[in-house]
Amino acid sequence: MSDARQYFNLLSPFALKRGGSLQDARIAYETWGSLNTARDNAVLILTGLSPSAHAASNEQDPSHGWWEGMLGPGKAIDTRRWFVICVNSLGSDKGSTCPASIDPATGEAYRLTFPELALEDVANAAHALVESLGIAQLACLIGCSMGGMSALGYMVLHPGSVRAHISVDTAPQAQPFAIAIRSLQREAIRLDPNWHGGQYGDERYPDIGMSIARKLGVITYRSAMEWNGRFARIRLDPEQREEQPFGFEFQVESYLESHARRFVRTFDPNSYLYLSRASDWFDMAEYGQGNVMAGLQRIRIEQALVIGVSTDILFPLEQQEQIAEGLEAAGAKVEFVALDSPQGHDAFLVDIENYSRAIGGFLSKL
Repeated sequence: MSDARQYFNLLSPFALKRGGSLQDARIAYETWGSLNTARDNAVLILTGLSPSAHAASNEQDPSHGWWEGMLGPGKAIDTRRWFVICVNSLGSDKGSTCPASIDPATGEAYRLTFPELALEDVANAAHALVESLGIAQLACLIGCSMGGMSALGYMVLHPGSVRAHISVDTAPQAQPFAIAIRSLQREAIRLDPNWHGGQYGDERYPDIGMSIARKLGVITYRSAMEWNGRFARIRLDPEQREEQPFGFEFQVESYLESHARRFVRTFDPNSYLYLSRASDWFDMAEYGQGNVMAGLQRIRIEQALVIGVSTDILFPLEQQEQIAEGLEAAGAKVEFVALDSPQGHDAFLVDIENYSRAIGGFLSKL
């Protein structure tokens, strides 16, 4: 299988926000387009919790990426104009150093000896990569979901490093509902006997815990409107139902099961735990003496596009409004787009037409 990933070795030791450091750490990334001679056409994408750096197909890897409809020649993020970088988050198992990586001090996988991870660490690792490419200032920083929080951290920690920002379905801090859902996801993984204190392997793997965690996530990524529209109360055909008591009877149950089954072995459970908790910890109020708006007002950029969805229950629209108001108060020219997509939080991955219109329109004016 072709692989377009490139790797950047972080300065060693790489210090982390919550204490501790990593030796010989690296992050994976992919690029599209060409960096111009002025080095001022770079766009950086920071991803949600589980995606890889493969946002779209390219010459090295023609397989479709997680944002295939958004990125490429003639698309909203037009690679004929922009040099696009997508980074796999530090802590993710899609090529970057993570709990499944080998600790050079022991020769064994880190597992739970991996130091506590913050989204600011994800941001600092991405910034180090951008600097290594000779890019003093990004033309635009795009952050989606968890990546949107990492992007806010990037901008507040590295003033002057970003000219424009696109905030996609994210938040300046985790709200209790999001924390509660992620807590249940982590609990499902940790209570699976096969998790074994993080010491699992292919033979003993927390499949059930990861499956439940993924199902909880999928439920919150979409809206009740979409669940009603797609599945209503349609029951499975008798031959499709499980014969055991309380087994799957409705189509929505079968959908969640098949979705989870596809995900379970594609993402490291310990990485899931670390990045999930990092999302809970992130709080722009830390940069504003306990006030989120004051924290946002420390960000210095010229322009911003903030996109939210009215049906998003994980990152509610009022949190997107808060980001927009904070960046505007800091002096940025801000466009705020509230979409009515029925897909909820996942809309940015599904409603490509409306997101392309907003993102492409904004980038065309830069």
